[in-house]
Amino acid sequence: MASDQKLLIGSQEWCNFPTLGIPAIKARVDSGAKTSAIHAFNISPFRRNNEAWVSFEVHPLQNNRRTAVRCESRVVDRRKIKNTSGVSESRYVIRVPMRFGEQEWDVEISLTNRDSMGYRFLLGRQAMLGRVVVDPELKFSMGGLSAAQLSEIYYEPERVQSGLRIGLLATNENLYSNRRLMEAAWQRGHDVRFLNIAQCYMKLHATDPEIYYRGGAGQSDLDGVITRIRPSMTYYGCAITRQFESMGVKTINSSEAITQSRDKLLSYQILIKHGIEIPTTGFGNSPIDTNALIDIVDGAPLIVKLLEGTQGRGVVLAETRKAAESLINAFKTLKANLLVQQFVKEANGKDLRCFVIDGKVVASIERTAAPGEFRANIHRGATAAVVRITAAERALAVKAAKTLGLRIAGVDLIRSKNGPLLLEVNSSPGLEGIEAATGKDIATMVITSMEKALRWKRPVSSSE
Repeated sequence: MASDQKLLIGSQEWCNFPTLGIPAIKARVDSGAKTSAIHAFNISPFRRNNEAWVSFEVHPLQNNRRTAVRCESRVVDRRKIKNTSGVSESRYVIRVPMRFGEQEWDVEISLTNRDSMGYRFLLGRQAMLGRVVVDPELKFSMGGLSAAQLSEIYYEPERVQSGLRIGLLATNENLYSNRRLMEAAWQRGHDVRFLNIAQCYMKLHATDPEIYYRGGAGQSDLDGVITRIRPSMTYYGCAITRQFESMGVKTINSSEAITQSRDKLLSYQILIKHGIEIPTTGFGNSPIDTNALIDIVDGAPLIVKLLEGTQGRGVVLAETRKAAESLINAFKTLKANLLVQQFVKEANGKDLRCFVIDGKVVASIERTAAPGEFRANIHRGATAAVVRITAAERALAVKAAKTLGLRIAGVDLIRSKNGPLLLEVNSSPGLEGIEAATGKDIATMVITSMEKALRWKRPVSSSE
């Protein structure tokens, strides 16, 4: 294509991929990115005619996870590509025709989870070389698409709800994990409603217990409730969960299991009673015992954990004995309950997150702390990558979740010279990091677990 025939495009454009069955997707044009990337999930490699292929699903529309297109393509490569945070991740790369208006040419596209990004497709410079000229002041130079046009393009018949009535008990409806769970429930034909914990209230009655939601709507018609209770709402959230249980409504994690997992000291005591290894940990009340606590965990460096802290909050690394003494005594002056825990140097700033559903590890990732942070603060700017865990690590994660009575759990482990050690069991694990890293549809697995608990089977349609 001669330079005077190059296509003039703007910073945003509509394009399509005919061989993938994607009739319209909005592209973010970015000459700073080398490789183009499309939002893909449920990525699954397979062989066809002795060649490497991959199947995946795409949500082609922004802020819309209900519309999904299933795609298949031959794999041309699997390479390390840096994401927007500058972190390298291994991605499948495909080569398919891309159409802009009347023009079409083949482009290489990497498959990655872009759900947290604003655009489902990123057009990189490699796909533009010799083909286009970009004017960043332009948008939709080849025409835009209205919401009505997109609805017609991606028409889906009205779905008749024939499934379960599921409540999602949480605090933030817009949180990634909560949105994913609601959309997964809807896609499987269930009626799902969001229940803000703070806006629920209850009636305690021997024969007619009830939970009401803002405005006085009773919730006794629910079949099941997915519990996602934030730490600051543990007491009230578990009270609401117990009330649902007294009404005969199935909760995916019970109030007792959540309470046990949220109390670090109690959970450790339960876990070690069942033979589960944890880093050596000390607990005491009197400042007189400070030096003895430090000695229990083999001295500094050591980790100090507030019992109420989660996700790296209230967790501090004391690198010297003097720093540890000052830190422990300062917390005790504030009457804060704390644990003193052994620092496992060989973990090298990494931990493992195992997502357990119904006694099975369905996904696992290795998280690496950001520079300047340490393993206990791994949630702050950490990077995640898919990891193959050992049989011992898998067994430990499953046993920990089972011991605390959790159907759904995020189990955090570290690798030590003496084998895997358990750090924490989370009763409301987030989905964003593990779905992005693994490409797995964890949200649907959670909904399937609820179906299993309620012995519900998906009805077979007349067309099947």
